[in-house]
Amino acid sequence: MSTAPLAGAAPARPGMSTFERYLTLWVALCILAGIGLGSWLPGLFAAIASAEVARVNLVVAVLIWLMIVPMLLKIDFGALGSVRQHWKGVGVTLFINWAVKPFSMAALATLFLGWLFAPLLPAGEGPSYIAGLILLAAAPCTAMVFVWSNLCEGEPGYTLSQVALNDMIMVFAFAPLVGLLLGVASITVPWDTLLISVLLYIVVPVIIAQVIRRAALGRGGQPALDRLLKALGPVSLVALLTTLILLFGFQGEAIVARPLVIALIAVPILIQVYFNAGLAYWLSRRFGVAWCVAAPAALIGASNFFELAVAAAISLFGLNSGAALATVVGVLVEVPVMLSVVSIVKRTRGWYERGAQA
Repeated sequence: MSTAPLAGAAPARPGMSTFERYLTLWVALCILAGIGLGSWLPGLFAAIASAEVARVNLVVAVLIWLMIVPMLLKIDFGALGSVRQHWKGVGVTLFINWAVKPFSMAALATLFLGWLFAPLLPAGEGPSYIAGLILLAAAPCTAMVFVWSNLCEGEPGYTLSQVALNDMIMVFAFAPLVGLLLGVASITVPWDTLLISVLLYIVVPVIIAQVIRRAALGRGGQPALDRLLKALGPVSLVALLTTLILLFGFQGEAIVARPLVIALIAVPILIQVYFNAGLAYWLSRRFGVAWCVAAPAALIGASNFFELAVAAAISLFGLNSGAALATVVGVLVEVPVMLSVVSIVKRTRGWYERGAQA
């Protein structure tokens, strides 16, 4: 398969929309709205919480699908054939995503939330926050990576093939990896719920998205798919923000009582993002990877599939759990932190290319 059509298929947009650029602001507003509504309409939130089948909240499940499916429509598994063209960059990112990031996050979460910050956290909540951060780091980012890659002028063929490969691996590796890390952290693993979460929030959405993608391409080619992605983009983000309102509606009292918790949870997330981005960037330079591949490699290595993390945390631990709150903090810091990584890799391009050529 040639790389020309892949390059055209990677991102649906040349950059971030205004809505995406200010995602952190919208998340902050959702925090306030959720806390207010949770206090004002406790009966409504109790009814939503009770709408469960096999520990899966039906309202949240629908919202999660509306979040994930439009994002997975961007993934072309046919791009896997081009992986060999950028094998060094792919190798670096796979190493970071699957051999470094989940374990570094588990270690940082345990260090900060299980030890250093433990006296400042609600009694007994540390393990739940650690579980949420493990879920956050166990799945590499998908759709938003296309935005970050575009902003740093990354190679679209590499980005597309890397994301497709990560999604394929995630179908098989997410549950065992999460189970291993939760077990090491002495957190009880509800395996039945974990496997159901993988089926509901990875396998089924991937299948549905690929069916819809092929139907759109069959009707009108790439322009038809681009129109569909443009139409569904706001649906995905609105579903995300609605889910956050629900989460903070249940978490409202705890947050009002302990606002410091959010800041403390953010610390290991920030350290882990910069560590993994820096390691991926440095390894790419050492292996002589072209900058247009190394830049998105750093971003893919650092970002998280926070939509899946939120869904899995809700399924495994509940809407009002510390794990769900921890994954939401990941959403809160994702956009500004990743924009700063984009700025860093662009500003250091000269330094990078001198070292890569040497």
